[in-house]
Amino acid sequence: MKTIFVQVLLIGFIYIPCIGGDLQSFDGYKGLVKIAGGTAHIPIIKAVAKRIMMHNQEIVITVAGGGSGIGIKQVGEGLIDIGNSGRKPKPEEIKRYNLKMYKWALDGVGVVVNPANKVQALEQAQLKAVFAGTINNWKELGGVNHTINIYTRDQASGTRAVFWKKALTKGTIAPRALFVASNGAMKSAVAGDPYGIGYVSAGHIDQSVAAVALDGVRPTLENVKNGKYKIARGLYSSTKGTPQGLTLLLLQYLFTPEGHQIIIEQGFIPVK
Repeated sequence: MKTIFVQVLLIGFIYIPCIGGDLQSFDGYKGLVKIAGGTAHIPIIKAVAKRIMMHNQEIVITVAGGGSGIGIKQVGEGLIDIGNSGRKPKPEEIKRYNLKMYKWALDGVGVVVNPANKVQALEQAQLKAVFAGTINNWKELGGVNHTINIYTRDQASGTRAVFWKKALTKGTIAPRALFVASNGAMKSAVAGDPYGIGYVSAGHIDQSVAAVALDGVRPTLENVKNGKYKIARGLYSSTKGTPQGLTLLLLQYLFTPEGHQIIIEQGFIPVK
């Protein structure tokens, strides 16, 4: 079987004409599609890839993480076909790589703690103090007498970029914070640490962690959709130049009713 990699990267906004877009649009194609970048996107893109490959077994789609910065860089360098990111590429990135960007879902970034932690509501000022390290014991917040273990992402992460800008208002993250590599790794770390605090894509929040209300508003998808929860962002895919062939078809599929249903099933809000 001949394979084709379709690479999609983060780039600037461009209109995608809805020509076809359903699974039948992939009939007669062969190839390998290479996708990498933001980890919030992975459950959706894997579900889409599985459906396409089951429909047409001559198409192979690979999905990797690495973070938003990696997605933008690798698509810009021509290493992948589609680059995913949880932030908009910077103007200089768009210009340098000739990126075209597609926003296909909305997501929130929610603060999470271990379900055993009774501190499940914070004011934004308290959150900023926790991540800065000026509040370093749960007792100061009404919890147990134990040091707060802070988890964060590296600077290539779009999730971190949104959290740092909108939740911490570009405040300090304590040097003692522990780094994790993805939304999944963050969720696992906090789920396994009764004294931990971190942040994940709202679409990744499940019963393994407890979502923290911020200024009285919980990071639910409904609150993101109606604008009550402000720590929100788009999920983007980018390409190097205007997409064609399988790359274009895959992007179009994300905007179809079938694609929207997958996005909803994975806990995100589709963009029409």
